[in-house]
Amino acid sequence: MKLSRPRRRQTPETIIALIDVVFFLLVFFMLIGRMDATSPFEVLPATASTGSDMPAGGATLSIGADGALALDSLATDQAGVLAGLKDQLAENPELLIRVNAHKDAVMADLLPLVARIEALGAKDVMLVVTPESP
Repeated sequence: MKLSRPRRRQTPETIIALIDVVFFLLVFFMLIGRMDATSPFEVLPATASTGSDMPAGGATLSIGADGALALDSLATDQAGVLAGLKDQLAENPELLIRVNAHKDAVMADLLPLVARIEALGAKDVMLVVTPESP
């Protein structure tokens, strides 16, 4: 009697199904993914520099965490800051104004104040930043 073993069936390649799934996922995410809008002109982001000395002279506006204001180390309110800067700008139109804001100061309060300072005729307004300590 002649016995023969049954033929083994070849197992299908399961990697092909995986490749198909990955391809479809790739196409799906490319179609639904949101791309950032590009600018119609070249935009170069600002770069930070460390180690350079701050320019001497000028006025220093300090802003506390609670929104308290000081102009050249004298505590005052917003009207006092604007009046003081207006007088200083009348004497020196090239006056450099440094803004030294606390890290917890609210940016929504800072930006309108800087806009008012620029409306007075200030040409250079510099935001003082300090790098984090390691």
